[in-house]
Amino acid sequence: MSICHKKRERGLQSATITFYVRTEITPRKHPSHPPPRLFVFFFSRTPKPKASVPVICPIMDIDPRQFEHVAVNDNDIHNIVMSYLVHNCFKETVESFIACTGMKQPSDYLEDMEKRKKIFQFALEGNALMAIELTEQLATNLLEKNKDLHFDLLSLHFVELVCSRKCTEALEFAQTKLAPFDKEQKYVEKLEDFMALLAYEEPEKSPMFHLLSLEYRQHVAESLNRAILAHANHPSYTAMERLIQQTTVVRQCLNQEHVKDGPPPFSLKDFLKS
Repeated sequence: MSICHKKRERGLQSATITFYVRTEITPRKHPSHPPPRLFVFFFSRTPKPKASVPVICPIMDIDPRQFEHVAVNDNDIHNIVMSYLVHNCFKETVESFIACTGMKQPSDYLEDMEKRKKIFQFALEGNALMAIELTEQLATNLLEKNKDLHFDLLSLHFVELVCSRKCTEALEFAQTKLAPFDKEQKYVEKLEDFMALLAYEEPEKSPMFHLLSLEYRQHVAESLNRAILAHANHPSYTAMERLIQQTTVVRQCLNQEHVKDGPPPFSLKDFLKS
């Protein structure tokens, strides 16, 4: 069974989304044992509508007759899609999806979605102080309890000062905001790497250039988004991510138990190419 929902909207990522979800049953190890469930889905982003064609996934290397008779509940699929959209702050798409499917509106999620989206964007742009301010308003005491995340956010602001060649201001910020973290050994090496940026006229060409990268800001922003969700007692990972994790682990276990006859280890990269 598959469900498709296509709409352009900028959330934490901008995409037009098509989902395909399947449930698969693997062979029993012993007749008395219930068959383990292996959840599989195909996800792609497409900029333009395409003709409806069957989805073929040869990488799974499993006889379709083993799972095609298994019914998949539409509500389960809807919840999987909704989980992804809410997590990534596609607010308008969520509202459209609710209208199309008749799902109950998750009001508690929607209330904070725009706030999370702003916080994510501020962190991604390197405006860490604003991200911190809004986070403290939305998730009180989160950063006080999560020192690793607080350090990472403060380090983003330090990096922005360095990139702006405001070295004196960067040094003063490090002394007042980052220095207190040196009481714990796990932060010492990180502090040394960040402070080393001040020694280079072109820090982007230094051995620590990765600390100035978009990838580093993306990592911090995503960690912050997950932490905010967890603080509100919401899942910090989407149902899709958990399905990928489960699929990978199950295939690894099956491959280890049936070295010769079992299915090959699951590769998401290969699966998406199939």
